[in-house]
Amino acid sequence: MSLEDHLGDIIRKARAMSDATASVAARAAQLRETELSSLEDSGRFSKRPDFIALANAIGLNGKKLENIANGWLPAEKDLNTWQSFRMFTSAGDGMTVNCFLVWDETTRAAALFDTGFDASVVLATIGKERLQLQHIFITHSHPDHVAALGEIREAQPQAEVHSSSKHAPARQRNQPGAVVSVGGLRVSHRETPGHAADGVTYVIAGWPQNAPAVAIVGDAIFAASMGRGNDGWDLARNKVREQILTLPPPTLLCPGHGPLTTVAEEQGNNPFF
Repeated sequence: MSLEDHLGDIIRKARAMSDATASVAARAAQLRETELSSLEDSGRFSKRPDFIALANAIGLNGKKLENIANGWLPAEKDLNTWQSFRMFTSAGDGMTVNCFLVWDETTRAAALFDTGFDASVVLATIGKERLQLQHIFITHSHPDHVAALGEIREAQPQAEVHSSSKHAPARQRNQPGAVVSVGGLRVSHRETPGHAADGVTYVIAGWPQNAPAVAIVGDAIFAASMGRGNDGWDLARNKVREQILTLPPPTLLCPGHGPLTTVAEEQGNNPFF
């Protein structure tokens, strides 16, 4: 799976974050503005920019930005490490989005994290694996992440919904310090607003064979990038630093878009951090 944000997307986001004009960024990169525009649109370049100077001008780490330009991708993940974990990618409204299903092998208790656009593959897996869907955790309420929520709730009315939306019924809102059990798995949460006011990261621990924790991060962070700072770039960036990149390095990070990654990979390669 390719990165959610190509090189040009990363540069354009960083310019928005730093309020750097195209002329300032192009001058730093030793490009014409038309060349910078082409790079931002396509992620490709014919003339290699000065990535170190460009990164300095737009608030990124230069060495990490060069790594992205040189084709860095997170390593492929063997999901068998976590045994009862599935990632589903669905398409709609001109984009793709990920959602995640986990369960306890013994009790068959299950939890879904976001819904994506397509309920059918989720419901089919629940039926095939003979699971009991007990919980639905929402990372944020942007439409692509909850598009299939109504259909899934209709099919699985017993499942409890959890979110950090102030508009959700009180019984559905995440409570400080709460830990939700899904069989032997334990789900805690960390507030990660910035991309969305109700942004939250869920951390799943208690896997068999001491497999690393899994963090469902929504759009707070992507492999090599981050979500738009719709509610403030500083807030979005700081919450990722404080609440996600402080997790143990082997922690599997599961973004709402693009490939899976780890805390260690993002610490070493994400130019925003």
